[in-house]
Amino acid sequence: MKTTLFKLAIILPIILWLNGCDQFTGQDKKEPLEKAQTRTERPAHTVEVVVVERKAISIKRTLTGTLEAPRIVHVHSEQAGRIIELPYYEGDSVKAGAVLARLDDALLRAAYAKVVASRKQTEVNLKRLQKLLPSKLTTEDEVARAITEVELAQAEESLQKILLSRTVIKAPFAGIISERLKEPSDVVALNDHLLTLFDPKIMTASVQLPEQVHSRVAPADPVQIRIDSLGDQSFKAEILRIHPILDAGTRQGTVEILLQPVPAGARPGQLCRVTVQTANTERLLIPLKALQFDSRGSFVYRLDKDSKAQRTAVVTGLQIDEFIEIIDGVKENDKIVSQGFLGLKSGKTVRIVNPVLNTSSITGNFFQSQG
Repeated sequence: MKTTLFKLAIILPIILWLNGCDQFTGQDKKEPLEKAQTRTERPAHTVEVVVVERKAISIKRTLTGTLEAPRIVHVHSEQAGRIIELPYYEGDSVKAGAVLARLDDALLRAAYAKVVASRKQTEVNLKRLQKLLPSKLTTEDEVARAITEVELAQAEESLQKILLSRTVIKAPFAGIISERLKEPSDVVALNDHLLTLFDPKIMTASVQLPEQVHSRVAPADPVQIRIDSLGDQSFKAEILRIHPILDAGTRQGTVEILLQPVPAGARPGQLCRVTVQTANTERLLIPLKALQFDSRGSFVYRLDKDSKAQRTAVVTGLQIDEFIEIIDGVKENDKIVSQGFLGLKSGKTVRIVNPVLNTSSITGNFFQSQG
């Protein structure tokens, strides 16, 4: 009896130990399966998306320019001689027709008087011969030669009169003197630069517009100009002229802006800021943050019908505020990922966590402004 109890005391703990080992071994086998099931049931990648659509928008650009006076004349001497009158200085206002300069005309007056006398003598000779012609005391050839001499004398008189008139230089329009390069008593040659005159009532500014905006503006389109030296006030202007050729290096073209009316205090050479706004044009837009880049270029993640993100290469156009124009790659009503790119790969199933908004509901009415 004692022997039997002794054997049971030894065997029972061994059985209990073996049973415990089996339980631990079973737990080790189940644990990888549970982890695998957990990995398989992991939720899809969460993203935010927008629906792409076209929207008619207007683009506004603010660019710097310089005020210019397009109506400007460089006053030159039309005769050689000594200046006897030069009354105006820089900053002086002159009226149309005012005498800007006068040259010594003594020699030209003498030459003019000589040709006038010569012309009168030829006319007298012609009249005498015409009276003698009916009585056959002269010939028709002599009368014809006399007529030619009168015409030549008249032409010479006209020439000398024109030369004499060019000793007096008058203002072609009302304006302001900006340069005075000679002084009275200076002897000038033909075509010497004396003065410069500009019209302060006409002011323009030339700006360089990028090709996307350059092709959308038209003459007479309204613009706004702010002149830094005159404060924050904006002045009305319009597009005067659009240069037809763009610079091949910068892809920009020149546009001339006419300031109408010219505000008080505006002067050529002042810095100005021109705001140009295009007409409404339909464009396909996406948020700038939705655009991604890699070694192959720019792309977006577009969702297919199975809610899988697909890498889609795109061709971009004009940046407009916080949005970018898409020229090719996506189309209207496509859903593209706008947030949630960390860990996102092409072909990965995603879960949308935001209310799906279209591009227009995000953009509203916006314009691009660039200095």
